[in-house]
Amino acid sequence: MNWPEDAISIGIAVVLGTAIGLEREFSGKSAGLRTNVLICLGAAVFTIISKQMGMDTNTTTTRISAQIVTGVGFLGAGAIIRDRGGVLGLTTAATIWLVASIGMACGAGYYRLAGVATLGAIIVLLGLRQIERPISKRAKKRLSKKFSDESPSD
Repeated sequence: MNWPEDAISIGIAVVLGTAIGLEREFSGKSAGLRTNVLICLGAAVFTIISKQMGMDTNTTTTRISAQIVTGVGFLGAGAIIRDRGGVLGLTTAATIWLVASIGMACGAGYYRLAGVATLGAIIVLLGLRQIERPISKRAKKRLSKKFSDESPSD
């Protein structure tokens, strides 16, 4: 372990994962605080390991990074539920994927990128929800009107 650089990377990953995890927890999502922190932390640790292995053996460090993306995609897929009313969990799955990338950025030492991505995520998760609600209501009204207009008359 490269002290203190790796410890800083891990600490920042925990803080940024917590920031997104709090929003998810307050929103009552299944992948909440602990899940998001652990995903961010795990991705950071794997990225640090990848860097160390690459330096020790003069091999590419992208193999482990690629496997992080694959593994997190599997977690995200598990968060998606298809129901009669539609598909649920897409935002949770996308958040899981993004949190892993933030952890990877922390592990690689790209703290500004990780911070900007976290800020962007919070803006999207909190801010766009306020815009999404009226749009969704309007779309549901149009859809129900369309189906009622198309129903066969007696």
